[in-house]
Amino acid sequence: MASLRENYRALVIGASGGIGGAIAQALEADTRCGGVIRLSRRDNLGFDVTDDASVGQAAQRIAAQVDGLDLIFNATGALTIEGVGPEKALKAVDPQVMLKQFALNAVGPALLLKHFAALLPRDRRSVFVSLSARVGSIGDNHLGGWISYRAAKAAQNQIVRTAAIEIARTRPLAVVATLHPGTVETGLSIGYRGNHAAVAPSEAAANLLDVLNGLPPESTGGFFAYDGSAIEW
Repeated sequence: MASLRENYRALVIGASGGIGGAIAQALEADTRCGGVIRLSRRDNLGFDVTDDASVGQAAQRIAAQVDGLDLIFNATGALTIEGVGPEKALKAVDPQVMLKQFALNAVGPALLLKHFAALLPRDRRSVFVSLSARVGSIGDNHLGGWISYRAAKAAQNQIVRTAAIEIARTRPLAVVATLHPGTVETGLSIGYRGNHAAVAPSEAAANLLDVLNGLPPESTGGFFAYDGSAIEW
């Protein structure tokens, strides 16, 4: 993480998940890191990324502990919610299922940006990244299906891009972006990997950290894959 300052501070949201946990472990193993804060619904009682007050309270609590955050990594999100997976056809669309997808995969990142963007320093490079998915790309959609999940991730991409424009006005060195981790051996992808080769969470974490490490401020608002390539909207 040479592009972040010595003794940088990091926050991993969704740190109890497969990718989030691997990201936190990789950062904790970095001798240049000054500390990693782990935040998750499982380990922080009452924390809920879909609840405005909950996210606001978490941000206030963390702001009182540190003098800014150099890296904020949002690893929250889900493909299957409350046992319901992605739809395969229009006739399967359920409005309540769709709302839950949007709450977690779009509203959640919006609330995190709303409350945590102020913790990014104004005078040095900082990074806010949020996990998205290639299936959230409108231009890259050639298979159809998965309407609720695709739409929620596409909404997240727009939220992050719009937030990046605003954040750049006061924090010109900040990078705000969405990342596609590829197919990872986690509970999220079980049953949906198909013929796609899956990588271990530790490998996925290393790939993602390499990507964000190489992103210049000019790339803020972008959508990138685990290999650093840009993904069309």
